[in-house]
Amino acid sequence: MRLVLLGPPGSGKGTQAARLKVELGVPHISTGDMLRAAVAAGTPTGLKAKAVMDAGKLVSDDILLAMLEERLSQDDVRGGFILDGYPRNLAQADALDHLLAKIGQPLDAVVKLDVPNEVIIGRCEIRFAAEHRKDDDPVVVRDRLKVYAEQTAPVADFFSRRGKLQVVDGVGELNEVTARVKRALADESAAANG
Repeated sequence: MRLVLLGPPGSGKGTQAARLKVELGVPHISTGDMLRAAVAAGTPTGLKAKAVMDAGKLVSDDILLAMLEERLSQDDVRGGFILDGYPRNLAQADALDHLLAKIGQPLDAVVKLDVPNEVIIGRCEIRFAAEHRKDDDPVVVRDRLKVYAEQTAPVADFFSRRGKLQVVDGVGELNEVTARVKRALADESAAANG
C-alpha cells in the first residue's frame, strides 16, 4: 500500500500513520523526521537542508523532493509506504506524482482526515498545556491552520481529480478514527481491483 495522509496540523495524521504502519507492514515516512535524520546523518541533501534551516529559511521543495527520492529508493519501501507531511502544496503534489511515476510506485490512496478547526485548536491547547510544545501554542496553531487552508487544502482537490482521495471524519475516539481510515482504504482497494 502506497498511501498519503493529508489533514491540517493537529488532525491526527502522525498518530494514524503510526497505527497503520503496524497494520500495513510498511514504513511511515514523515518529511519532518526524514529532514532531521538527513541533517543528523550529514548526507549531502541533509547538509544543504541544514544550511537553509540555519539561515532561518524554509527548506525548498527541491531539497525535500531529493530527500524523498533518496528515502523511496531504500529497500524497506518496496512493499509500500505511508507519507505524512508531504505534499504540502500543489507544486509538491505534482512533483510527487512525477517521482512516483518515474520509480514505478504510483499511489494507491490518499486519505484526508477531516477535522474542524475548533477541534484542532482544542486538541492543541490540551497538548500545549501538558507538553509546552511551541507548535501547539494556540496562536501558532491558528497561523498554521491559515497556511494549511491556503497552501495544503488544494492538494486534496489535486488527488480527488485523480480518483485517489478518500475523506475520513477525523473526530472521535482513536480506535473509531482508525477503523474509518481502514474502511476507506479497503473501499479504495476494492474499487481499484473491481
